[in-house]
Amino acid sequence: MNHASIYEVQAGAFSLVFGRRTLIMGIINVTPDSFSDGGLFFDRDKAIDHGKRLAEGGADIVDVGGESSRPFSEPVSADEESRRVLPVVEKLAGCLSVPVSIDTTKAIVARRAIESGASLVNDIGAMRLDPDMVHVVADTGVPVIIMHMKGTPKDMQIEPSYTDVVAEVKRFFQDRLEETERAGVDRQRVILDPGIGFGKTVPHNLLLLKHISTFLSLGVPVMVGPSRKSFIAKILGSGDEQRENGTQAAVATAAYQGVHMVRVHDVVRARQTLQVVDAIRSAGR
Repeated sequence: MNHASIYEVQAGAFSLVFGRRTLIMGIINVTPDSFSDGGLFFDRDKAIDHGKRLAEGGADIVDVGGESSRPFSEPVSADEESRRVLPVVEKLAGCLSVPVSIDTTKAIVARRAIESGASLVNDIGAMRLDPDMVHVVADTGVPVIIMHMKGTPKDMQIEPSYTDVVAEVKRFFQDRLEETERAGVDRQRVILDPGIGFGKTVPHNLLLLKHISTFLSLGVPVMVGPSRKSFIAKILGSGDEQRENGTQAAVATAAYQGVHMVRVHDVVRARQTLQVVDAIRSAGR
């Protein structure tokens, strides 16, 4: 077991403390086609109501996304993505007592969302898919989550291969931290996400979760997003209950090893899981 280092990250008006307990990022997909809840919150008012429920249920950050990243999904335009997310971001940023993050790979969407009140950027492309993203993050000073992904959502699950998935993802992060720091992004505002389910097979995902503590040595907070991913369905079956039960097992595994934050759909369930795991971790200190 690893004791997580403590990091304090300023996100707009909010101070996020990573490491004292495992934080929770709650998911809002304002999309018609996301793999788990596509269409459920495509309606603006439903998305806003869901964001409020996530915060009430214990989310430390509410993450709003307007483009599906499920395998083989097609991208949408920046204008369409903005149309979906900006009213939701603006409303939630104005009424929640927790920060709102924008889940996007597009610099212009990120900038518009920050102007609408978003306090973080969650970029599954690690600021590589849009060369302007690093400038938006550097200019605004917001924290950024950079995720490892092989390829793009459209092609990432076409026979992904690694010699050593844990070592290769770690090297990717080391390189990206150096590159983004040279571009003006403060290293102390970066959060790492190994990208469970993004360009990985079931064995790759399991190895990453088994050795997730490897990434803690990089000196920045680490987030994991295993929620309802297909690797769980391939182990337990594809029913909603099976996926959620498997999610909690993955959340517990990651949190016990010292991961700083988890990204989930069911915040209430994750909060209960983490209360037990964090209590076990802190026992006898």
